Amino acid sequence: MTDNNIDKTLALKTWAVVGANNNEDKFGCKIFKFVDATGKYAVYPVNPGLTEVQGQKCYPAIGDLPEKPDVVDVVVPPRVGEQIMRDCAAAGVKYVWLQPGADAPEVAKLAEELGLTVIKACVMAELRKRGTTGRQ
Repeated sequence: MTDNNIDKTLALKTWAVVGANNNEDKFGCKIFKFVDATGKYAVYPVNPGLTEVQGQKCYPAIGDLPEKPDVVDVVVPPRVGEQIMRDCAAAGVKYVWLQPGADAPEVAKLAEELGLTVIKACVMAELRKRGTTGRQ
């Protein structure tokens, strides 16, 4: 992974956050809110257990989104991550962003085998490094 890959991925405009939720203490909530609050992206929450996240319609799976995301940011345990990689490949998604904790070697390996470009980093930290903050 290079900063160039990170910059290229951050330039993409349609994101899905798999594992988005409404619990302010969890990273699925923090990441969804932060990326959405930048105002730079169309961001869709994905979580099969919720119908709404932070006031937005939540979708049960990648394939249920109203448009194909450019990037899928993954904030789920590795045991769920492998299926998410398969779902991304099936939906034609090319970029996956694996947050710390979701970036297990087996998940990244499967993603690469499926032809996905993998970023393993915290999206909030990378956006902050580049001077991007949320609209607070």
